[in-house]
Amino acid sequence: MGTKTEDETAAEAAAKPAKPADSEAADAVDDTTTDAVSTDAAKADDADDTDDDADDLVVVEEVAPAKSGGVFQGAAAVVSAALGVIGLSGGWLGTVAAARSNIVGQLETKQSASVADQIQALYGDSWQVTALIAGSFALVALVVGFVVLVRPAFGAPDQVQAPWIKSVAWAGVVLGVIGLLLAIAKYSDLIYGLPSTS
Repeated sequence: MGTKTEDETAAEAAAKPAKPADSEAADAVDDTTTDAVSTDAAKADDADDTDDDADDLVVVEEVAPAKSGGVFQGAAAVVSAALGVIGLSGGWLGTVAAARSNIVGQLETKQSASVADQIQALYGDSWQVTALIAGSFALVALVVGFVVLVRPAFGAPDQVQAPWIKSVAWAGVVLGVIGLLLAIAKYSDLIYGLPSTS
């Protein structure tokens, strides 16, 4: 009977260490699995960051050329509109040229010239000079605006022209056409012709 107790005690003692060994093995497996999952998550985060950086680089490269091309086209459109406005009146240059033509007419006209010749020399020539200069500004405005409008067709086909550039360029073209028509009408005496002396 005493032998059985010792055998039972030895069996129980032998059975007890086996349980912690199994627990340690299970813990080791859990730690390994946890480490593997953490490593996979870190790799996935790094891959996402790399993809985000690559997307950012592509966006910057696509936007940069459009800005540089639009600056010159926008400036040309504004210049076209400004020249169109000057073309409606002739501007300061037209005024100076008209005054000079008036002085030359006064110096070259003889006292014995007819009234019609005097009016033509003093006023008609200066009006025609103003019309010529105004027509020149209007023609340049028309050409510059037209070039801005057709530029995308001959430049980079994938570059989209900003709507405000088209609007200002169209304004320059329209003002150029109106100024050119007015200059022709003034030069040919269709409007504001010289008064009749007869």
